[in-house]
Amino acid sequence: MIDKPKIVTTEQQLTAVIHLTIPREQMPALFAPALEELLATLATQQIAPEGAAFAYHLRMPPGMFDFELGFVVKATVAASGRVKASQLPAVKAARTIYHGPYEGLPDAWGEFNNWMKAQNVKQAEDLIEHYVVGPQSTSNPAEYQTELTRPLIG
Repeated sequence: MIDKPKIVTTEQQLTAVIHLTIPREQMPALFAPALEELLATLATQQIAPEGAAFAYHLRMPPGMFDFELGFVVKATVAASGRVKASQLPAVKAARTIYHGPYEGLPDAWGEFNNWMKAQNVKQAEDLIEHYVVGPQSTSNPAEYQTELTRPLIG
């Protein structure tokens, strides 16, 4: 289900994002339109996304998602509508790759969290899902690859 996790140090990355705070059950309906809005804004400003989309979950209140949906970019996006400039932080983190459809992500996070507990590392509240291989790359959900990153404390 997940690759062998590892501890990494990430670099700060410039991003273009839409910040969403939504009930979990609304994710499927709101995700694609927000991505389209981001891509349209980037195209208008002639800024190419660097790779696939990500979701940077700032906190996970019960029943809610509070996150930035975005793309890594090389140029600062000018705020437009819901789109704004942001950044992914430089952090020490645990990281793995989950292989499979998005519906399997909760189980993948559970497996990953169990690994982190076994390693005795303390997790920060935030987390990142980077949708490296998804519908933009393949029509087969079994081939999807989602990079899971969990910043660590200490």
